[in-house]
Amino acid sequence: MIDRRGGLEDWVRGFARSRRLPEGAESVICERLRERAYPRDFVHLRETLGLSDDSGDLWREYVDGVARSVRCFPGVQEGLEALRDAGWTLGIAANGAGDIQRAKLAATGLVPFFDGIGVSEEIGARKPAHEHFERAAMLCGARLSAGGWMVRDGPETDIQGGRTAGLRTAWVANGRTWSDGPHVPDLVVQGVAEAIELMRAAAG
Repeated sequence: MIDRRGGLEDWVRGFARSRRLPEGAESVICERLRERAYPRDFVHLRETLGLSDDSGDLWREYVDGVARSVRCFPGVQEGLEALRDAGWTLGIAANGAGDIQRAKLAATGLVPFFDGIGVSEEIGARKPAHEHFERAAMLCGARLSAGGWMVRDGPETDIQGGRTAGLRTAWVANGRTWSDGPHVPDLVVQGVAEAIELMRAAAG
C-alpha cells in the first residue's frame, strides 16, 4: 500500500547530507533499514558511522522523516474506499515497530480505512506465526475461521503465513517473478490496486 522503499531512500539522502556523511554511508544505512527498522538499528548505525547523536533521537528523527516521505501507491486509497463501501472488514497485519508503522499509516491518511491494526511489536507475535494473524483478526472484530484475504509482498511472512492461517492470498510482485514453493498465492499482482480489483470481482 505504501511506497516504503522510496520514502526510505529520500530520508536517507537528506539525513546523509545533514550529517555530511562520507560516500558510501547512504548504502550502509539503506542496507540496515531496508526490510524493517527498530530503535536498536540506530544504536548500530550510531557506532558504525561515528555519530554523536543519541540513538533514541536518531530513531525519532527517522520515524518523523520517513512518515513525511512515504506515499501511497496509485489507486490504493480509492480501492480501499470501494471495499469499505462494499462492506468489507479491513485490517493491517504487519511486522515491525508500532510507532513507525502507525506514523506511516497516519501520514498517508490510511488509518480510517481499517477496522484494526496489528503490529508485531504491539501484539507480541510476528508473521508468519498463526498467532499474529489471529490477533490481527481479533482487533478487527473478526475470526480467521470466517476466511478472508492476505495481500502483501512477502513470500514467507505474508503468503506462507496467510495460507497457514486459512486465508486466501494475493502476492504483490512489484516487478518480481514468483518462485515455486509449497504455498502458491491465489493471485499474483503487480500492485495492491490490482489485487483489490480482482478480489472484488471474485466476491461477485
